Amino acid sequence: MSKPEITAYLKTHCGWSKGVRAVLSKYDIPYTEKDIIINPDFRFEMEQLSGQPLSPCVVVNGVMLPDLSGEELESYLLTNGLVQESAAETNVPLNSACSDAEHAAMVNLKL
Repeated sequence: MSKPEITAYLKTHCGWSKGVRAVLSKYDIPYTEKDIIINPDFRFEMEQLSGQPLSPCVVVNGVMLPDLSGEELESYLLTNGLVQESAAETNVPLNSACSDAEHAAMVNLKL
Protein backbone atom coordinates (compact mmCIF):
# COMPACT_ATOMS: atom_id res chain seq x y z
CA MET A 1 0.00 0.00 0.00
CA SER A 2 1.50 3.34 -1.01
CA LYS A 3 1.68 6.12 1.54
CA PRO A 4 -0.60 9.12 1.03
CA GLU A 5 0.93 12.51 0.31
CA ILE A 6 0.20 14.73 3.30
CA THR A 7 0.73 18.36 4.25
CA ALA A 8 -0.32 19.27 7.79
CA TYR A 9 -0.96 22.83 8.93
CA LEU A 10 -0.32 22.59 12.67
CA LYS A 11 0.38 24.70 15.72
CA THR A 12 3.65 24.28 17.59
CA HIS A 13 1.96 23.49 20.92
CA CYS A 14 -1.63 22.34 20.57
CA GLY A 15 -3.63 19.35 21.76
CA TRP A 16 -5.39 18.97 18.40
CA SER A 17 -2.09 19.26 16.50
CA LYS A 18 -0.46 16.69 18.78
CA GLY A 19 -3.32 14.31 17.96
CA VAL A 20 -2.75 14.74 14.23
CA ARG A 21 1.00 14.20 14.65
CA ALA A 22 0.31 11.07 16.74
CA VAL A 23 -1.90 9.54 14.04
CA LEU A 24 0.67 10.21 11.33
CA SER A 25 3.34 8.65 13.54
CA LYS A 26 1.10 5.68 14.44
CA TYR A 27 0.79 4.79 10.76
CA ASP A 28 4.38 5.78 9.92
CA ILE A 29 3.20 8.28 7.31
CA PRO A 30 5.76 10.86 6.17
CA TYR A 31 4.33 14.36 5.88
CA THR A 32 5.22 17.98 5.38
CA GLU A 33 4.51 20.04 8.49
CA LYS A 34 3.72 23.72 8.16
CA ASP A 35 3.75 25.39 11.58
CA ILE A 36 1.21 28.22 11.42
CA ILE A 37 2.44 29.81 14.65
CA ILE A 38 6.11 30.11 13.73
CA ASN A 39 5.38 31.07 10.11
CA PRO A 40 2.35 33.37 9.57
CA ASP A 41 2.65 32.80 5.81
CA PHE A 42 1.65 29.18 6.43
CA ARG A 43 -1.44 30.37 8.37
CA PHE A 44 -2.42 32.57 5.40
CA GLU A 45 -1.83 29.67 2.99
CA MET A 46 -3.95 27.36 5.17
CA GLU A 47 -6.79 29.89 5.35
CA GLN A 48 -6.74 30.37 1.57
CA LEU A 49 -6.82 26.61 0.93
CA SER A 50 -9.39 25.71 3.60
CA GLY A 51 -11.59 28.81 3.45
CA GLN A 52 -11.53 29.13 7.23
CA PRO A 53 -9.10 30.03 10.08
CA LEU A 54 -9.28 26.99 12.37
CA SER A 55 -6.53 24.41 12.68
CA PRO A 56 -5.30 21.77 12.31
CA CYS A 57 -5.93 21.41 8.61
CA VAL A 58 -4.50 18.48 6.69
CA VAL A 59 -4.23 18.01 2.94
CA VAL A 60 -4.34 14.31 2.02
CA ASN A 61 -3.61 13.50 -1.63
CA GLY A 62 -4.86 16.95 -2.60
CA VAL A 63 -8.03 16.84 -0.45
CA MET A 64 -8.27 19.55 2.24
CA LEU A 65 -9.54 18.33 5.60
CA PRO A 66 -10.17 21.51 7.61
CA ASP A 67 -10.27 21.87 11.39
CA LEU A 68 -9.94 18.22 12.35
CA SER A 69 -8.76 16.12 15.27
CA GLY A 70 -6.43 13.16 15.20
CA GLU A 71 -9.46 10.88 15.55
CA GLU A 72 -11.08 12.45 12.50
CA LEU A 73 -7.88 12.15 10.48
CA GLU A 74 -7.49 8.50 11.45
CA SER A 75 -11.11 7.81 10.50
CA TYR A 76 -10.61 9.50 7.10
CA LEU A 77 -7.44 7.50 6.41
CA LEU A 78 -9.12 4.19 7.34
CA THR A 79 -12.42 4.90 5.56
CA ASN A 80 -10.63 5.81 2.35
CA GLY A 81 -8.34 2.77 2.45
CA LEU A 82 -5.19 4.85 2.82
CA VAL A 83 -4.02 2.87 5.87
CA GLN A 84 -4.87 -0.47 7.44
CA GLU A 85 -6.09 -0.71 11.02
CA SER A 86 -3.23 -0.55 13.53
CA ALA A 87 -3.11 -1.76 17.10
CA ALA A 88 -0.28 0.67 17.88
CA GLU A 89 -0.94 3.02 20.77
CA THR A 90 -0.40 6.76 20.73
CA ASN A 91 1.20 8.65 23.60
CA VAL A 92 -1.24 11.59 23.45
CA PRO A 93 -5.02 11.95 23.19
CA LEU A 94 -6.21 12.14 19.58
CA ASN A 95 -9.13 14.45 20.34
CA SER A 96 -8.04 17.03 22.90
CA ALA A 97 -7.97 20.82 23.02
CA CYS A 98 -4.92 22.87 23.94
CA SER A 99 -4.16 23.24 27.62
CA ASP A 100 -3.72 26.67 29.22
CA ALA A 101 0.05 26.04 29.27
CA GLU A 102 0.04 25.28 25.53
CA HIS A 103 -1.90 28.48 24.81
CA ALA A 104 0.61 30.47 26.88
CA ALA A 105 3.52 28.85 25.02
CA MET A 106 2.03 29.89 21.66
CA VAL A 107 1.64 33.48 22.83
CA ASN A 108 5.29 33.52 23.89
CA LEU A 109 6.37 32.21 20.46
CA LYS A 110 4.70 35.17 18.75
CA LEU A 111 6.59 37.72 20.85
